[in-house]
Amino acid sequence: MRILIVEDSERLRGTVAMVLRESGYAVDEAGNGEDGLWKARSTPYDVVILDIMLPVLDGLSVLEALRKERNPSQVLLLSARDTVEDRVKGLRAGADDYLVKPFALDELLARIEALCRRAYEQKDPVLRVGDVVVDTRTKTISRGGEVIDVTPREYGIFEFLMLRRGEVVSRTEIESHVYDDIVSPMSNVVDRAVCSLRRKLGGDGQTDSVIQTRRGHGYIIHLPAS
Repeated sequence: MRILIVEDSERLRGTVAMVLRESGYAVDEAGNGEDGLWKARSTPYDVVILDIMLPVLDGLSVLEALRKERNPSQVLLLSARDTVEDRVKGLRAGADDYLVKPFALDELLARIEALCRRAYEQKDPVLRVGDVVVDTRTKTISRGGEVIDVTPREYGIFEFLMLRRGEVVSRTEIESHVYDDIVSPMSNVVDRAVCSLRRKLGGDGQTDSVIQTRRGHGYIIHLPAS
């Protein structure tokens, strides 16, 4: 999942970004509202963490601009303002959640996990296809009750595919949601990661693999016949 943090406190922004990356998220950062708005318009983020008190352009103005443009990103507002009036104003402006500073990082992570599930209309934190289970709380993948050892990048790709199970997901979509760095058009990093996942999950990589290829289009999680 890809997250944008728009926060003018470099220390807080850096801490949150570090924790999110350690949890397997792809993270971009902005230190003012104008830069944050530009990035939110340019990249399909799953969640935007948006401080209200920002230089150049305040957070509520950024939020209102995104909602007028029908930007689908889930938005979590951060603010030291903790009155009911402030929270109501932020939520009515189009925010999906509101967190008061100072906050516990565990709570922030839990709220982001919930927002990511909401973005894909997934209420259950546990995703299942056949005997394959993804637990978004513990960031683990298991099959037949056995936990599979995967890298954070492999987990991120598989979670994204599972959230969109039954849909064809292009390599470009995977790159934009899972990778921090710009991926070269000639790179095969996604293909190599998917190949590794298939090997770890079992199957021959095509007919009986959980992850199947749609040539020229991308990948799809195979749904067993009901």
